[in-house]
Amino acid sequence: MKGRRICFSQQNLRPFLFKDKRNETMITEKNTLCKEELLNSKKSIEMLFSGNAKSFSAFPLRVVFMPVNADRNIPTAILISVPKKRFKRAVKRNRIKRQIREAYRKNKHCLLQLLQEQQNGLLMAFIFMDNELHPSSEIENKLKELLDRISERIKRTE
Repeated sequence: MKGRRICFSQQNLRPFLFKDKRNETMITEKNTLCKEELLNSKKSIEMLFSGNAKSFSAFPLRVVFMPVNADRNIPTAILISVPKKRFKRAVKRNRIKRQIREAYRKNKHCLLQLLQEQQNGLLMAFIFMDNELHPSSEIENKLKELLDRISERIKRTE
């Protein structure tokens, strides 16, 4: 299996494969969030916030997204931001980031399937906008709503 990376799901420890640049097959059926799915390139982040991206919100979350060519291993890359202005303590900021990551990890599959069908990629940034903590169930419902709206927008642009 030269040229492929194997990741293991933490829930059931079954391997799944990510597409390498030389190989055209990709399997994304597990509920995981690997390092490759996180947006950390300064160039990509600047491109996302340069003004060409679309955005909308479902309080307490706001999403900024931008369709890109699918030249990466993973069709989507996400960035999660919780402003220090709203939460001074890192413990609270990290809790919110963990809640958003978990909600995205559970609900990303419908969006990934759509992007694979269209052979497109997507850069996304989730920004927390409230001054108070929210339960995980509420954050998950709002994130589902945002992912559905992104899917609708992508389908409309076909």
